[in-house]
Amino acid sequence: MAEALAVKGGFVQAVGTNREVRALRGGDTETVRLRGRMLVPGFIDSHTHFIPGGFQLSSVDLRDADSRDEFGRRILDFASGLEEGQWVTGGDWDHEMWGGELPHKDWIDAATLTKPVLVSRLDGHMALANSLALELAGITASTPVPSGGEIVLDPETGEPTGILKDEAMALVSAVMPEPSEEALDRALDDAVEHALSMGVTQTHHMGTWADLETFRRAHADGRLKMRVYSVVPISTWERLEAWVNENGRGDDQLWWGGLKGFVDGSLGSTTAWFYDPYEDDPSTSGLLTTDTASLRAWALAGDAAGLQLLIHAIGDQANDWLLDLYEQAIEENGPRDRRFRIEHAQHLSETAFPRFADLGVVPAMQPYHAIDDGRWAGKRIGSERVKTTYAFQSLLEAGADLSFGSDWTVAPMDVMSGIYAALTRRTLDGANPDGWVPEEKISLEVALTAYTWGSAYAGFAEDRFGQLVPGKYADLVVLSQDLFQVDPVEIPTVQVEMTVVGGEISYRKEG
Repeated sequence: MAEALAVKGGFVQAVGTNREVRALRGGDTETVRLRGRMLVPGFIDSHTHFIPGGFQLSSVDLRDADSRDEFGRRILDFASGLEEGQWVTGGDWDHEMWGGELPHKDWIDAATLTKPVLVSRLDGHMALANSLALELAGITASTPVPSGGEIVLDPETGEPTGILKDEAMALVSAVMPEPSEEALDRALDDAVEHALSMGVTQTHHMGTWADLETFRRAHADGRLKMRVYSVVPISTWERLEAWVNENGRGDDQLWWGGLKGFVDGSLGSTTAWFYDPYEDDPSTSGLLTTDTASLRAWALAGDAAGLQLLIHAIGDQANDWLLDLYEQAIEENGPRDRRFRIEHAQHLSETAFPRFADLGVVPAMQPYHAIDDGRWAGKRIGSERVKTTYAFQSLLEAGADLSFGSDWTVAPMDVMSGIYAALTRRTLDGANPDGWVPEEKISLEVALTAYTWGSAYAGFAEDRFGQLVPGKYADLVVLSQDLFQVDPVEIPTVQVEMTVVGGEISYRKEG
């Protein structure tokens, strides 16, 4: 802890006592008095779907819809403001909010006869389409199921219910109109403003080449008021290798060089890949969303090209498979500082923990998921498997470098709620006041480090970001209270009052 900090030319100049820092003031120096508030490094959200998040801010919001009627009402209200033929998108619904019954196209068809609908579950691994969207996509009971996906059929009629899982969602996405550059730019601008209000000065975006071009336009126009590590699909590793060879890896505002892949689906959609079947659906132990032969080939080739691998794994078998792949890459391509990442690393086998440190793998995790999924994870995978779920403390003890983020829009981009989740593990339903799997709680200092230095490290940027030390960028956040003086259960009430990026005030709370 220090009393004062000086910024010059966009960088931290000094950190120390009030006397030491006052001695550096010049005639044009601006002074910000904290008066008991707290200054921390800018938060780095290491896993977002940032531009889709911008679109989500102006889409239908089903996140807290807690009944079938409320689900349908919100879609009806939103659709009523659209022109005929316009798509209803967004969603972020959670069927556990009303007891676990999956939504059905019949719930919304009557209200959306002329407006196609595709609304996603909050994890992004399952969506509901209305009859019009299914018709436009040519989906019927006889449609071949894409590898790595599922078209859910009604057991009574044999017809599609409208629920599409993982790769099956692409059948509908393929017939949706592509957003214009103007729409992408607006979504990015909205997302940036939202992030800055959360104290997020940097994000690692899991997206597409179109997203990268959107970031580049904003950067060129001077509109990119925060920092972005833009990651592209692993299947395009050759394109990224050529791009890096021709254009380098960007600068400290926008950079690239990472490849995002998927091993499996999600716990909420019963598509995360486990060794054992699901407790509440013994017919499945999950699924592979990407052909393993292809994923292995892309990963080994991308690693050989010097690109960073950031691959999604949720279930215990998915994580073990991915750790094996990373070990193979080291053996085949030789040693170097890779910083392999497992995005989510949610459900681990006992043998997985030491391998993170041994292989130099960064677990890029999202603590809010623990207090969200913890409401119902036990019924999915049972009491034994949940013991190694969102295992922050066990990974820390095993020597792993934790990196935290939100997975926005799957979860809110609210760092205070994420820190609260990591410290308390109190599930959203209030059923675990002492914490769900409480032995995996971590300290405030560890959580703050994971949201700052840890995420900078996960993006090969810890030499420039993530700490308040002289010579690093002055990416700063002023919080309304000192977190070390706040009861952990009250942390969500702490507000971001100011966000500074490169020494420039980018957000200031009104009032």
